[in-house]
Amino acid sequence: MSSEAKRSIPRVCRARNRDSWLPETYRIRYTNGMELVLGLPKGSLQDATFKLFAKAGWNIRVDSRSYQPTVDDAELKAILMRPQEIPRYLQDGIIDAGLTGKDWIEDNAADVHEVCELVYSKVTRNPIRVVLAVKDDSPITRAADLAGKRIATEYVRLAERYFAGHGVVADIEFSWGADEVKVPQLADAIVVNTETGSSLRAHNLRIVDTLLVSTTRLVANHAAWADPAKRAKIENIALLLTGALHAESLVGLKMNVAAESFDAVVAQLPSLKRPTVSPLWGDSGFAVEIIIDEQEARELIPALKRAGATGLVEYPLNKVVY
Repeated sequence: MSSEAKRSIPRVCRARNRDSWLPETYRIRYTNGMELVLGLPKGSLQDATFKLFAKAGWNIRVDSRSYQPTVDDAELKAILMRPQEIPRYLQDGIIDAGLTGKDWIEDNAADVHEVCELVYSKVTRNPIRVVLAVKDDSPITRAADLAGKRIATEYVRLAERYFAGHGVVADIEFSWGADEVKVPQLADAIVVNTETGSSLRAHNLRIVDTLLVSTTRLVANHAAWADPAKRAKIENIALLLTGALHAESLVGLKMNVAAESFDAVVAQLPSLKRPTVSPLWGDSGFAVEIIIDEQEARELIPALKRAGATGLVEYPLNKVVY
């Protein structure tokens, strides 16, 4: 397009994005009309997921009462839905890809393609556990002790398979939530997920067994994965989300080092990490840069300063792609 033609497009259409200055009709043609329908978890994981996508390069915004977020990517259509439902909608081909827990994939016994594991959750980066729990003072110590008893859970199918695997017949009923308060008046035991165990402890509950350890997964339906354009988009999302997670515990550190202090400074650096070294203008020393674990910085920076490094700068990272 000529510079004159570009100038004829209203300024409001222009932006830094590669194609956002184009009118909508041209933009669709530019992206070949490919649209990936992406299911995002509504609820406890929503904020953490939006923050992860922001670090990966996508800004997602949603009204508090809306289930249709806006994404600054013409190739993505995001839909908020309960993570329990995402595996089923994927299997049925209603959405192309989505983020949900391994626990819900297993509970739905969904036939989907797992693209990658994304280890993050609502509070920490720890996986969650799906556990069987009873009251602290309960005599129950194993699954067999629950024969003929009532178990409340959102994980009905997962619990049914667990007890069947132990040869136990129990009354497993679906629960809409607040499972911790149901023991022992309304149920003899519960099957729930826990990240830190704090809610179980607060309600004087004891874990009998762990059914499953679960993390968030990026998954796709088989038809979308077989489509070259959609698969490429999903792989791009996986690469950048994984890179954003890798970067969370890392920082960059750069400094200037005089030639006479170089050996002493390099001796302080972690032995398994090789720095990038560049000569400074006028043969006045070296610029040294390294990526380290964030917790290492608090001990390393004073040691580097004492060894002769100057102009030390620590900076955060958005993505680290291996």
